[in-house]
Amino acid sequence: MDLFTTLATVFTFMAAMIFILWRPNGLNEAIPAMAGGILMLMIGSVQLSDLASIAENVSGATVTIIATMVMAIALESFGFFYWIVMKLQSYTKGSGIRLFWLINLLSFCMTLFFNNDGSILITTPIFILLFKQIGLKKHEQIPYLISGALIATTSSAPIGVSNVVNLIALNMIGLGLYTQTRMMLIPCMAGLLFLALLLYIVLYRALPKTLPTHDAKKPPRPHKRVHPLHDKPAEPHPPEKKQQRIMIGVLIFVFILRLGLFAASLAGIPIWTIAATGSAAILALRFAVLKIGPLDVLKKAPWHIFLFAFSMYMMIYGLHHIGLTRLLVAALEPLLTGNAMHSTITMGALVTLLSNLSNNHPALMISTLTITHMDLQPFHLQTAYLSSIIGSDIGSLILPIGTLATMIWMHILKQHHIKFHWREYIRVTFVVIPPAVLATLLFLYGWLHLLY
Repeated sequence: MDLFTTLATVFTFMAAMIFILWRPNGLNEAIPAMAGGILMLMIGSVQLSDLASIAENVSGATVTIIATMVMAIALESFGFFYWIVMKLQSYTKGSGIRLFWLINLLSFCMTLFFNNDGSILITTPIFILLFKQIGLKKHEQIPYLISGALIATTSSAPIGVSNVVNLIALNMIGLGLYTQTRMMLIPCMAGLLFLALLLYIVLYRALPKTLPTHDAKKPPRPHKRVHPLHDKPAEPHPPEKKQQRIMIGVLIFVFILRLGLFAASLAGIPIWTIAATGSAAILALRFAVLKIGPLDVLKKAPWHIFLFAFSMYMMIYGLHHIGLTRLLVAALEPLLTGNAMHSTITMGALVTLLSNLSNNHPALMISTLTITHMDLQPFHLQTAYLSSIIGSDIGSLILPIGTLATMIWMHILKQHHIKFHWREYIRVTFVVIPPAVLATLLFLYGWLHLLY
Protein backbone atom coordinates (compact mmCIF):
# COMPACT_ATOMS: atom_id res chain seq x y z
CA MET A 1 0.00 0.00 0.00
CA ASP A 2 1.21 3.52 -0.83
CA LEU A 3 1.46 6.29 1.75
CA PHE A 4 -1.79 7.99 0.70
CA THR A 5 -3.81 4.76 1.04
CA THR A 6 -2.26 4.04 4.43
CA LEU A 7 -2.94 7.52 5.84
CA ALA A 8 -6.45 7.67 4.34
CA THR A 9 -7.30 4.26 5.82
CA VAL A 10 -6.11 5.22 9.30
CA PHE A 11 -7.95 8.57 9.13
CA THR A 12 -11.16 6.86 7.95
CA PHE A 13 -11.05 4.33 10.77
CA MET A 14 -10.41 7.00 13.41
CA ALA A 15 -13.20 9.24 12.08
CA ALA A 16 -15.66 6.33 11.95
CA MET A 17 -14.81 5.31 15.54
CA ILE A 18 -15.31 8.89 16.77
CA PHE A 19 -18.83 8.96 15.32
CA ILE A 20 -19.61 5.41 16.52
CA LEU A 21 -18.67 6.35 20.09
CA TRP A 22 -20.10 9.87 19.97
CA ARG A 23 -23.40 9.02 18.20
CA PRO A 24 -24.52 12.66 17.73
CA ASN A 25 -28.32 13.08 17.90
CA GLY A 26 -28.72 9.36 18.54
CA LEU A 27 -27.00 8.40 15.29
CA ASN A 28 -27.18 4.64 14.75
CA GLU A 29 -23.67 3.19 15.05
CA ALA A 30 -24.16 1.22 11.82
CA ILE A 31 -24.18 4.43 9.74
CA PRO A 32 -20.62 5.68 10.47
CA ALA A 33 -19.39 2.07 10.34
CA MET A 34 -20.95 1.60 6.90
CA ALA A 35 -19.57 4.95 5.71
CA GLY A 36 -16.09 3.94 6.90
CA GLY A 37 -16.30 0.56 5.16
CA ILE A 38 -17.45 2.09 1.87
CA LEU A 39 -14.69 4.72 2.02
CA MET A 40 -12.05 2.03 2.54
CA LEU A 41 -13.47 0.14 -0.44
CA MET A 42 -13.19 3.32 -2.52
CA ILE A 43 -9.68 4.05 -1.22
CA GLY A 44 -8.57 0.56 -2.20
CA SER A 45 -7.49 -0.79 1.18
CA VAL A 46 -10.46 -3.21 1.03
CA GLN A 47 -10.94 -5.34 -2.08
CA LEU A 48 -14.19 -6.68 -3.51
CA SER A 49 -12.76 -10.17 -3.05
CA ASP A 50 -12.68 -9.56 0.73
CA LEU A 51 -16.45 -9.14 0.95
CA ALA A 52 -17.29 -12.84 0.57
CA SER A 53 -14.84 -13.75 3.32
CA ILE A 54 -16.27 -11.06 5.60
CA ALA A 55 -19.83 -12.24 4.95
CA GLU A 56 -18.82 -15.82 5.81
CA ASN A 57 -17.35 -14.69 9.15
CA VAL A 58 -20.18 -12.34 10.08
CA SER A 59 -23.46 -13.77 8.80
CA GLY A 60 -24.00 -16.75 11.12
CA ALA A 61 -23.05 -14.79 14.25
CA THR A 62 -25.30 -11.83 13.48
CA VAL A 63 -28.28 -14.04 12.58
CA THR A 64 -27.86 -15.78 15.96
CA ILE A 65 -27.80 -12.48 17.87
CA ILE A 66 -30.70 -10.97 15.87
CA ALA A 67 -32.76 -14.12 16.46
CA THR A 68 -32.09 -13.85 20.19
CA MET A 69 -33.16 -10.19 20.22
CA VAL A 70 -36.31 -11.07 18.27
CA MET A 71 -37.12 -13.65 20.93
CA ALA A 72 -36.60 -11.05 23.68
CA ILE A 73 -38.95 -8.59 21.95
CA ALA A 74 -41.62 -11.27 21.57
CA LEU A 75 -41.29 -12.41 25.19
CA GLU A 76 -41.89 -8.89 26.48
CA SER A 77 -45.40 -9.06 24.99
CA PHE A 78 -46.19 -11.80 27.52
CA GLY A 79 -44.99 -9.58 30.37
CA PHE A 80 -42.05 -11.98 30.80
CA PHE A 81 -39.50 -9.44 32.03
CA TYR A 82 -42.06 -7.61 34.17
CA TRP A 83 -42.95 -10.96 35.78
CA ILE A 84 -39.29 -11.77 36.50
CA VAL A 85 -38.64 -8.39 38.11
CA MET A 86 -41.77 -8.66 40.25
CA LYS A 87 -40.49 -12.02 41.48
CA LEU A 88 -37.18 -10.33 42.24
CA GLN A 89 -38.97 -7.61 44.25
CA SER A 90 -40.78 -10.21 46.36
CA TYR A 91 -37.48 -11.97 47.17
CA THR A 92 -35.73 -8.83 48.47
CA LYS A 93 -37.74 -8.90 51.73
CA GLY A 94 -36.79 -5.33 52.51
CA SER A 95 -33.03 -5.91 52.33
CA GLY A 96 -30.89 -3.62 50.20
CA ILE A 97 -28.04 -6.15 50.33
CA ARG A 98 -30.30 -8.95 49.10
CA LEU A 99 -31.48 -6.64 46.30
CA PHE A 100 -27.85 -6.06 45.24
CA TRP A 101 -27.18 -9.78 44.79
CA LEU A 102 -30.53 -10.46 43.13
CA ILE A 103 -29.96 -7.68 40.58
CA ASN A 104 -26.53 -9.09 39.77
CA LEU A 105 -27.98 -12.60 39.43
CA LEU A 106 -30.75 -11.40 37.13
CA SER A 107 -28.31 -9.38 35.00
CA PHE A 108 -26.10 -12.48 34.68
CA CYS A 109 -29.02 -14.71 33.68
CA MET A 110 -30.35 -12.21 31.13
CA THR A 111 -26.97 -12.12 29.37
CA LEU A 112 -26.52 -15.87 29.58
CA PHE A 113 -29.94 -16.57 28.06
CA PHE A 114 -30.03 -13.64 25.64
CA ASN A 115 -26.96 -11.42 25.09
CA ASN A 116 -25.14 -8.52 26.72
CA ASP A 117 -26.70 -5.66 24.73
CA GLY A 118 -30.16 -7.19 25.08
CA SER A 119 -29.63 -7.63 28.81
CA ILE A 120 -28.78 -3.94 29.23
CA LEU A 121 -31.71 -2.82 27.04
CA ILE A 122 -34.22 -5.02 28.83
CA THR A 123 -33.22 -4.80 32.49
CA THR A 124 -32.01 -1.23 33.00
CA PRO A 125 -35.36 0.54 32.37
CA ILE A 126 -37.25 -2.09 34.38
CA PHE A 127 -34.77 -1.77 37.27
CA ILE A 128 -35.37 1.97 37.26
CA LEU A 129 -39.13 1.38 37.35
CA LEU A 130 -38.65 -1.05 40.24
CA PHE A 131 -36.44 1.39 42.20
CA LYS A 132 -39.03 4.11 41.73
CA GLN A 133 -41.75 1.81 43.08
CA ILE A 134 -39.60 0.75 46.05
CA GLY A 135 -38.94 4.42 46.83
CA LEU A 136 -35.18 4.60 46.32
CA LYS A 137 -33.73 8.03 45.71
CA LYS A 138 -31.74 8.46 42.51
CA HIS A 139 -28.37 8.49 44.26
CA GLU A 140 -29.34 5.22 46.00
CA GLN A 141 -30.11 3.62 42.62
CA ILE A 142 -26.62 4.28 41.19
CA PRO A 143 -24.67 1.45 42.92
CA TYR A 144 -27.29 -1.10 41.84
CA LEU A 145 -27.30 0.21 38.28
CA ILE A 146 -23.48 0.24 38.01
CA SER A 147 -23.15 -3.27 39.39
CA GLY A 148 -25.94 -4.65 37.22
CA ALA A 149 -24.46 -3.11 34.06
CA LEU A 150 -20.94 -4.40 34.76
CA ILE A 151 -22.15 -7.92 35.57
CA ALA A 152 -24.48 -7.98 32.54
CA THR A 153 -21.63 -7.05 30.20
CA THR A 154 -18.96 -9.34 31.67
CA SER A 155 -21.40 -12.27 31.69
CA SER A 156 -20.93 -12.62 27.94
CA ALA A 157 -17.43 -14.04 28.54
CA PRO A 158 -18.31 -17.60 29.71
CA ILE A 159 -20.11 -18.61 26.49
CA GLY A 160 -19.52 -17.22 23.01
CA VAL A 161 -23.18 -17.10 22.03
CA SER A 162 -23.94 -14.13 24.34
CA ASN A 163 -21.94 -11.60 22.32
CA VAL A 164 -21.89 -11.03 18.56
CA VAL A 165 -18.17 -10.18 18.41
CA ASN A 166 -17.34 -13.32 20.43
CA LEU A 167 -19.29 -15.43 17.96
CA ILE A 168 -17.52 -13.87 14.98
CA ALA A 169 -14.11 -14.46 16.56
CA LEU A 170 -15.13 -18.02 17.45
CA ASN A 171 -15.91 -18.71 13.80
CA MET A 172 -12.58 -17.27 12.65
CA ILE A 173 -10.60 -19.41 15.09
CA GLY A 174 -12.56 -22.50 14.07
CA LEU A 175 -13.42 -23.43 17.66
CA GLY A 176 -16.76 -25.09 18.44
CA LEU A 177 -19.17 -23.48 20.89
CA TYR A 178 -19.06 -26.50 23.21
CA THR A 179 -15.25 -26.59 23.25
CA GLN A 180 -15.00 -22.86 23.86
CA THR A 181 -17.48 -23.06 26.75
CA ARG A 182 -15.67 -26.06 28.24
CA MET A 183 -12.47 -24.01 28.29
CA MET A 184 -14.01 -20.72 29.44
CA LEU A 185 -17.00 -21.45 31.68
CA ILE A 186 -15.17 -22.33 34.91
CA PRO A 187 -12.46 -19.61 34.86
CA CYS A 188 -14.89 -16.91 33.72
CA MET A 189 -17.49 -17.87 36.30
CA ALA A 190 -14.76 -17.66 38.95
CA GLY A 191 -13.75 -14.26 37.54
CA LEU A 192 -17.37 -13.07 37.59
CA LEU A 193 -17.79 -14.10 41.21
CA PHE A 194 -14.54 -12.32 42.07
CA LEU A 195 -15.77 -9.18 40.28
CA ALA A 196 -19.13 -9.34 42.09
CA LEU A 197 -17.34 -9.58 45.45
CA LEU A 198 -15.13 -6.61 44.56
CA LEU A 199 -18.21 -4.61 43.56
CA TYR A 200 -19.89 -5.50 46.83
CA ILE A 201 -16.86 -4.35 48.83
CA VAL A 202 -16.46 -1.10 46.87
CA LEU A 203 -20.18 -0.24 46.80
CA TYR A 204 -21.17 -1.54 50.25
CA ARG A 205 -21.21 1.85 51.96
CA ALA A 206 -23.43 3.32 49.23
CA LEU A 207 -26.00 0.51 49.39
CA PRO A 208 -29.10 1.15 51.52
CA LYS A 209 -29.18 -1.64 54.09
CA THR A 210 -32.98 -1.64 54.38
CA LEU A 211 -35.46 -0.71 51.69
CA PRO A 212 -38.45 1.63 52.16
CA THR A 213 -41.60 -0.30 53.03
CA HIS A 214 -44.21 2.40 52.65
CA ASP A 215 -45.65 0.90 49.45
CA ALA A 216 -45.87 -2.84 49.10
CA LYS A 217 -48.05 -2.78 45.99
CA LYS A 218 -46.85 -4.09 42.70
CA PRO A 219 -46.08 -1.35 40.21
CA PRO A 220 -48.70 -1.11 37.49
CA ARG A 221 -47.74 -2.44 34.12
CA PRO A 222 -46.62 0.59 32.17
CA HIS A 223 -48.85 1.98 29.45
CA LYS A 224 -45.75 2.29 27.31
CA ARG A 225 -42.92 -0.09 26.76
CA VAL A 226 -40.28 0.30 29.39
CA HIS A 227 -37.24 -0.26 27.26
CA PRO A 228 -35.93 1.16 23.99
CA LEU A 229 -36.69 -1.94 21.92
CA HIS A 230 -40.34 -0.84 21.78
CA ASP A 231 -42.18 2.30 20.82
CA LYS A 232 -45.87 1.31 20.90
CA PRO A 233 -48.28 0.71 23.78
CA ALA A 234 -47.93 -2.75 25.29
CA GLU A 235 -50.53 -5.29 24.31
CA PRO A 236 -52.85 -6.66 27.03
CA HIS A 237 -51.41 -9.48 29.10
CA PRO A 238 -53.18 -12.76 29.84
CA PRO A 239 -54.79 -13.39 33.27
CA GLU A 240 -52.32 -13.87 36.14
CA LYS A 241 -52.70 -17.65 36.63
CA LYS A 242 -52.49 -18.32 32.92
CA GLN A 243 -49.53 -15.96 32.70
CA GLN A 244 -47.76 -17.86 35.50
CA ARG A 245 -48.05 -21.10 33.52
CA ILE A 246 -46.85 -19.37 30.36
CA MET A 247 -43.86 -17.86 32.16
CA ILE A 248 -42.71 -21.19 33.57
CA GLY A 249 -43.12 -22.79 30.17
CA VAL A 250 -41.14 -19.98 28.54
CA LEU A 251 -38.30 -20.37 31.05
CA ILE A 252 -38.09 -24.09 30.32
CA PHE A 253 -38.18 -23.43 26.57
CA VAL A 254 -35.41 -20.79 26.71
CA PHE A 255 -33.24 -23.16 28.79
CA ILE A 256 -33.78 -26.04 26.32
CA LEU A 257 -33.04 -23.73 23.39
CA ARG A 258 -29.76 -22.65 24.97
CA LEU A 259 -28.78 -26.29 25.44
CA GLY A 260 -29.77 -26.87 21.82
CA LEU A 261 -27.12 -24.40 20.66
CA PHE A 262 -24.41 -26.51 22.32
CA ALA A 263 -25.87 -29.72 20.93
CA ALA A 264 -25.87 -28.17 17.45
CA SER A 265 -22.23 -27.15 17.85
CA LEU A 266 -21.28 -30.70 18.84
CA ALA A 267 -23.25 -32.16 15.92
CA GLY A 268 -21.73 -29.74 13.40
CA ILE A 269 -25.07 -27.98 12.79
CA PRO A 270 -24.87 -24.18 12.33
CA ILE A 271 -26.04 -22.72 15.63
CA TRP A 272 -27.84 -19.85 13.88
CA THR A 273 -30.40 -22.35 12.55
CA ILE A 274 -31.32 -23.37 16.11
CA ALA A 275 -31.54 -19.76 17.27
CA ALA A 276 -33.74 -18.79 14.32
CA THR A 277 -36.00 -21.82 14.85
CA GLY A 278 -36.39 -20.94 18.54
CA SER A 279 -37.37 -17.36 17.72
CA ALA A 280 -39.92 -18.57 15.18
CA ALA A 281 -41.40 -20.91 17.82
CA ILE A 282 -41.75 -18.05 20.34
CA LEU A 283 -43.45 -15.89 17.70
CA ALA A 284 -45.85 -18.76 16.94
CA LEU A 285 -46.63 -19.19 20.66
CA ARG A 286 -47.25 -15.47 21.01
CA PHE A 287 -49.69 -15.56 18.11
CA ALA A 288 -51.49 -18.60 19.56
CA VAL A 289 -51.85 -17.03 23.02
CA LEU A 290 -52.10 -13.29 22.38
CA LYS A 291 -53.17 -13.24 18.71
CA ILE A 292 -50.31 -10.87 17.87
CA GLY A 293 -48.65 -11.29 14.50
CA PRO A 294 -44.90 -11.01 13.84
CA LEU A 295 -45.00 -7.66 12.03
CA ASP A 296 -44.16 -5.52 15.08
CA VAL A 297 -41.17 -7.73 15.95
CA LEU A 298 -39.88 -7.67 12.39
CA LYS A 299 -40.03 -3.87 12.44
CA LYS A 300 -38.23 -3.55 15.77
CA ALA A 301 -35.61 -6.27 15.31
CA PRO A 302 -32.07 -4.84 15.30
CA TRP A 303 -31.30 -5.63 11.66
CA HIS A 304 -28.62 -2.95 11.73
CA ILE A 305 -26.41 -5.35 13.74
CA PHE A 306 -25.51 -7.22 10.55
CA LEU A 307 -24.65 -3.98 8.75
CA PHE A 308 -22.61 -2.78 11.73
CA ALA A 309 -20.64 -6.04 12.09
CA PHE A 310 -20.07 -6.33 8.32
CA SER A 311 -18.89 -2.71 8.05
CA MET A 312 -16.63 -2.99 11.09
CA TYR A 313 -14.97 -6.00 9.53
CA MET A 314 -14.48 -4.09 6.29
CA MET A 315 -12.57 -1.44 8.23
CA ILE A 316 -10.54 -4.05 10.12
CA TYR A 317 -9.63 -5.73 6.83
CA GLY A 318 -8.53 -2.31 5.58
CA LEU A 319 -6.21 -1.92 8.58
CA HIS A 320 -5.00 -5.47 8.02
CA HIS A 321 -4.12 -4.75 4.39
CA ILE A 322 -2.09 -1.62 5.24
CA GLY A 323 0.09 -3.71 7.55
CA LEU A 324 -1.32 -3.34 11.08
CA THR A 325 -1.55 -7.08 11.71
CA ARG A 326 1.96 -7.62 10.30
CA LEU A 327 3.30 -5.16 12.87
CA LEU A 328 1.37 -6.86 15.66
CA VAL A 329 2.47 -10.32 14.52
CA ALA A 330 6.12 -9.27 14.52
CA ALA A 331 5.79 -7.75 18.00
CA LEU A 332 3.67 -10.45 19.64
CA GLU A 333 4.63 -13.78 18.07
CA PRO A 334 7.79 -14.24 20.21
CA LEU A 335 5.67 -13.70 23.34
CA LEU A 336 2.89 -16.07 22.27
CA THR A 337 4.99 -19.01 21.13
CA GLY A 338 6.83 -19.53 24.41
CA ASN A 339 5.44 -19.59 27.92
CA ALA A 340 1.64 -20.01 28.09
CA MET A 341 1.49 -17.57 30.99
CA HIS A 342 3.11 -14.88 28.81
CA SER A 343 0.56 -15.61 26.07
CA THR A 344 -2.37 -15.36 28.48
CA ILE A 345 -1.33 -12.10 30.15
CA THR A 346 -0.07 -10.46 26.93
CA MET A 347 -3.25 -10.94 24.89
CA GLY A 348 -5.55 -10.13 27.80
CA ALA A 349 -3.68 -6.90 28.52
CA LEU A 350 -3.38 -5.92 24.85
CA VAL A 351 -7.10 -6.33 24.09
CA THR A 352 -7.99 -4.54 27.35
CA LEU A 353 -5.86 -1.58 26.25
CA LEU A 354 -7.17 -1.55 22.66
CA SER A 355 -10.78 -1.88 23.84
CA ASN A 356 -10.55 1.15 26.10
CA LEU A 357 -8.77 3.22 23.48
CA SER A 358 -11.34 2.46 20.80
CA ASN A 359 -14.02 -0.17 21.49
CA ASN A 360 -14.04 -3.91 22.12
CA HIS A 361 -15.50 -4.74 18.69
CA PRO A 362 -12.50 -3.55 16.63
CA ALA A 363 -10.09 -4.58 19.41
CA LEU A 364 -11.18 -8.23 19.38
CA MET A 365 -11.41 -8.30 15.60
CA ILE A 366 -7.85 -6.97 15.25
CA SER A 367 -6.47 -9.39 17.83
CA THR A 368 -8.25 -12.35 16.21
CA LEU A 369 -6.94 -11.46 12.76
CA THR A 370 -3.47 -11.08 14.25
CA ILE A 371 -3.30 -14.46 15.99
CA THR A 372 -4.76 -16.28 12.98
CA HIS A 373 -1.85 -14.94 10.91
CA MET A 374 0.73 -16.35 13.32
CA ASP A 375 2.29 -19.78 13.09
CA LEU A 376 0.98 -20.90 16.48
CA GLN A 377 0.39 -24.38 17.81
CA PRO A 378 -3.34 -25.08 18.47
CA PHE A 379 -2.96 -24.78 22.27
CA HIS A 380 -1.17 -21.41 22.05
CA LEU A 381 -3.67 -20.16 19.44
CA GLN A 382 -6.64 -21.08 21.63
CA THR A 383 -5.02 -19.62 24.75
CA ALA A 384 -4.36 -16.32 22.96
CA TYR A 385 -7.94 -16.25 21.64
CA LEU A 386 -9.54 -17.00 25.02
CA SER A 387 -7.37 -14.39 26.73
CA SER A 388 -8.49 -11.87 24.09
CA ILE A 389 -12.13 -12.63 24.94
CA ILE A 390 -11.46 -11.83 28.61
CA GLY A 391 -9.80 -8.54 27.64
CA SER A 392 -12.68 -7.73 25.30
CA ASP A 393 -15.59 -8.66 27.57
CA ILE A 394 -14.20 -7.69 30.99
CA GLY A 395 -11.16 -5.46 30.45
CA SER A 396 -13.10 -3.18 28.09
CA LEU A 397 -15.22 -1.90 30.99
CA ILE A 398 -12.58 0.40 32.51
CA LEU A 399 -13.86 3.31 30.39
CA PRO A 400 -17.50 3.78 29.28
CA ILE A 401 -16.47 3.85 25.61
CA GLY A 402 -15.05 0.33 25.83
CA THR A 403 -18.31 -1.40 24.90
CA LEU A 404 -21.46 -0.46 23.03
CA ALA A 405 -23.48 -2.01 25.88
CA THR A 406 -22.05 0.51 28.37
CA MET A 407 -22.78 3.42 26.05
CA ILE A 408 -26.35 2.18 25.58
CA TRP A 409 -26.65 1.92 29.37
CA MET A 410 -25.49 5.52 29.92
CA HIS A 411 -27.92 6.69 27.22
CA ILE A 412 -30.82 4.93 29.01
CA LEU A 413 -29.87 6.63 32.30
CA LYS A 414 -29.91 10.00 30.53
CA GLN A 415 -33.35 9.23 29.06
CA HIS A 416 -34.64 8.58 32.58
CA HIS A 417 -33.07 11.82 33.92
CA ILE A 418 -30.62 10.00 36.18
CA LYS A 419 -27.57 12.23 36.45
CA PHE A 420 -24.46 10.13 36.13
CA HIS A 421 -20.96 11.35 35.32
CA TRP A 422 -18.04 9.43 33.89
CA ARG A 423 -16.14 10.16 37.12
CA GLU A 424 -18.61 8.08 39.14
CA TYR A 425 -18.25 5.20 36.72
CA ILE A 426 -14.45 5.33 36.55
CA ARG A 427 -14.17 5.65 40.33
CA VAL A 428 -15.62 2.12 40.51
CA THR A 429 -14.18 0.49 37.38
CA PHE A 430 -10.58 1.57 37.96
CA VAL A 431 -10.70 -0.26 41.28
CA VAL A 432 -12.56 -3.44 40.28
CA ILE A 433 -11.88 -4.17 36.59
CA PRO A 434 -8.04 -4.48 36.44
CA PRO A 435 -7.85 -7.01 39.32
CA ALA A 436 -10.88 -8.86 37.90
CA VAL A 437 -9.19 -9.15 34.49
CA LEU A 438 -5.92 -10.34 36.02
CA ALA A 439 -7.69 -12.86 38.28
CA THR A 440 -9.75 -14.24 35.37
CA LEU A 441 -6.65 -14.60 33.19
CA LEU A 442 -4.90 -16.49 36.00
CA PHE A 443 -7.98 -18.69 36.47
CA LEU A 444 -7.92 -19.39 32.72
CA TYR A 445 -4.22 -20.29 32.79
CA GLY A 446 -4.74 -22.68 35.71
CA TRP A 447 -7.88 -24.25 34.21
CA LEU A 448 -6.30 -24.88 30.81
CA HIS A 449 -3.35 -26.61 32.49
CA LEU A 450 -5.77 -28.84 34.38
CA LEU A 451 -7.55 -29.71 31.11
CA TYR A 452 -4.38 -30.29 29.10
